[in-house]
Amino acid sequence: MAIYTIDEMLIMKKEYGLSSQLIATVSGVPLSTVQKVFSGITSTPRHQTIIALSKAFDNICAPIVPSFHNTDMVAETSSYGNEYGTGALKINSYENKTLKDYLALPEGTRIEMIDGVFYDMAAPTFLHQRIGGIIFNIFENFIDANGGPCVPSIAPTDVQLDCDDKTMVQPDVLVVCDRNKIIKARVVGAPDLIIEVLSPSNWYMDTNRKLKKYKNAGVREYWIIIPEEKLIWVYEFAKSDKSTEYTFNDTIPVGIWDGRCKVDFKKIFEKISFLYEETPRPDPES
Repeated sequence: MAIYTIDEMLIMKKEYGLSSQLIATVSGVPLSTVQKVFSGITSTPRHQTIIALSKAFDNICAPIVPSFHNTDMVAETSSYGNEYGTGALKINSYENKTLKDYLALPEGTRIEMIDGVFYDMAAPTFLHQRIGGIIFNIFENFIDANGGPCVPSIAPTDVQLDCDDKTMVQPDVLVVCDRNKIIKARVVGAPDLIIEVLSPSNWYMDTNRKLKKYKNAGVREYWIIIPEEKLIWVYEFAKSDKSTEYTFNDTIPVGIWDGRCKVDFKKIFEKISFLYEETPRPDPES
C-alpha cells in the first residue's frame, strides 16, 4: 500500500471531487479529524491517521489513477477502512485484460473488467446486501404476479455488457427482459434495468465509469442507491441524461414496467433502520 503525503492526498481530493465525509467514511477517521488535516489546522497528523487516510485514497481512487509511487496495484483491505471486507489477491497487472483472463481468476475473486482493465470490488456490507436483496424480491414478486419474459438477478451475476471480451461487470441488481441474452454462465448484452448500491469505495466507479458504460451499452434504466445519504438517483436514458432524485421516504415507479411496479423505500428503510444506529467513534486528534 502506498503512503501518501498530505499534499498528494489534497491533489487527489481536488481532482476527483472527494468530500471530507466520503474520506472519513472510507478511512474510519472521524470527520472532524479529516477536516482538520485537510484544512491545515492539524499540521502534523499522527502516523496512524496518515496510514488510514492513505488506505482510503487507495480504495477510492485506485486504479482510477496511477499510484504516485508507481507500485503495482494490489487488492488490499477494502471498503469502509480495515474493518469491512478483504482482498488477498495479488495481480501483477490490471491492464490489457480479456475475457480469457477474467475467467481464469480464482473462484470467488471480486473483480470487474471494464474496457480491458481489472477493478477490485470491495466486499459488500450487510446493509448493501440487504437493500439489494429486498429490491430483488420486489421485482421477483412483481414478475410472478404479472408474467412476462423479464428475469431479475442479484450479484454476483456476470454481465458481458458489450458482448465483447473486454468488459464484465457484476451489478448489484439487474433485470433482463430479452431471454436470448441469458446463458447458463452469464448475461451477454445490456440488461434493461441495473441497480447499484453505492459504497464509499465504489463511488467514482458507479457514478461515472459505470454510468457511461451502462448508457452506451443500451441499459434502459439505471438506479444508484446511496445508503449514507438515503438518496436514490434514477436515470431513464431514453427520456433524459439527467437523473431524478428520490429519498428513502419516496416510492419509486419502475420505468421499464411503465410504473406498474413500485419500490417503497420507506418500507425498505423500516427493515434496515437498525443498521444506522451506530456509536460515534472518538476523535484521536482531539
